[in-house]
Order: sequence, then C-alpha cells, then structure tokens
Amino acid sequence: MSARPTRLDVVIPIYNEAHVLERSVGSLIETLETFELPPWRVVVVDNGSRDGSRAVGEALARRKPDRVVYERLEVKGRGIALRTTWSGTDAELSLYMDVDLSTGLEAVPDVVGLLEEGADIVTGSRLHAGARTERSVKREVLSRGYNLLVRLLFRRRGFDDAQCGFKGVRVASVRRLLPWVVNDHWFFDTELLVLCEAVGMTVRSVPVRWVEDDDSRVKIAGTVWEDLKGLARVRRTLGRSVREWRREHGS
Repeated sequence: MSARPTRLDVVIPIYNEAHVLERSVGSLIETLETFELPPWRVVVVDNGSRDGSRAVGEALARRKPDRVVYERLEVKGRGIALRTTWSGTDAELSLYMDVDLSTGLEAVPDVVGLLEEGADIVTGSRLHAGARTERSVKREVLSRGYNLLVRLLFRRRGFDDAQCGFKGVRVASVRRLLPWVVNDHWFFDTELLVLCEAVGMTVRSVPVRWVEDDDSRVKIAGTVWEDLKGLARVRRTLGRSVREWRREHGS
C-alpha cells in the first residue's frame, strides 16, 4: 500500500482492461481531486489479466505513487478482488466502481457523506426515481426483474439495485460480514447487501447517473444463472448465517 496517509480506498477491479485503464484512472483522479474528500488513493486490483493490464497498472503506480496502488491477483472475480482488498487495507472507508466509469462520479461525495454519517454500506441505484440511465431495453428488463426478485425473496428496504457496480462501505463493518459471504464473483454484491441488512447493519442508496458500456465484458447468460443459483442458496442459508454471525459477534 501507498505510504501516503489515507482514509478512503477507491477500488477498481479489472480483468483485461489495458486499453482503457490509463485513461480511466487518469479521469478518476482528476475528478476526485475536485471534491472535498478524506485522504484517498485509487487501488487497481488486477484479477489475473493476460492483456498487458499489469504493465499499465504498475506504470501508473510508479508515476503516481501517492495516488495509485496496483495489486495483482491470479484469479478472476470481482468479489475476490473486493474481499482481498477489504481484508488487507488500512483505510477506514472504501468505494468501488467499474473501470469503465459508467456511473457518474458526481455521486462520490454523497456516498462518502453517508458512510461518514454511519451507514455500513451505500449502494448506487439506477432504479431510484432520481437516477438517470442510458442502457438497452434488454438490460433494463433484466435488471428490474432481478431486483424485484430480490425484494420478493428477502423483503429488503435499504436498497433497490443490488448489482450497480458503484458502492461504498465502512471497512470494519464488511470485514465482520466477509466470512459469511460465499460468492466471489458477480453475486458477491447481492449476497453482501442482503446479509448486511439481515444482521441489522445499515444500508443506504443514492440515485446515480449511469451510461451502459458497449464494451462490457459481462456475459449476461452466465451472470443470470450465477445470480439465480446464488439467490436460491442464500434463501436456504440466510437464517443460519445470521444466527452464526450473532453468536460470533454477540448481537
């Protein structure tokens, strides 16, 4: 990690993103420097890229050592990238986003503000009345259908968009939850949010501006199947997980 004092990690998980990484990180840093934020750094977590992302990430960290940290994992999965970073960081707060910066960065101060007020997780919402989105009808229908299913299965109230790739967390809070989060890929977000509310922690949402990335690497069919299996598993095991968590943490 950087020697620069920090309270906020801004995490970008990547896989084969050499073509956009330098531009995206540069744009992110330029924008974050215009906000009043706690001391921060950008943490690029490479999930075993094979396209030259490592060279780009390492070069960014050398050129901007006070702003950029590059970490390399040899396995794929957004969940494992976040799990690894949150398990090892010395930051108090963490915010993560997709490398394509599909979510408008103007939401960053709102997310950080809610975390500093005591929220354990803050998630961006593309379904909130105040959100603005540009995406295909297919993705819109899938997203709304998935989030409706989450609400029907778990009666969640703190969030309406489980998989928006833009979230902030209090690191100490999520560390207490990570041992009970099984998935290390795309379903990680949903599982973490559902568990957070189920044990009595606070989840908040903020509306975001979101523009679909035409170069997205998400394989829709495989992701949908993973999500459905994950929902069925969590539905079966959530009660037991909550009881175990409360025995462990005395609450």
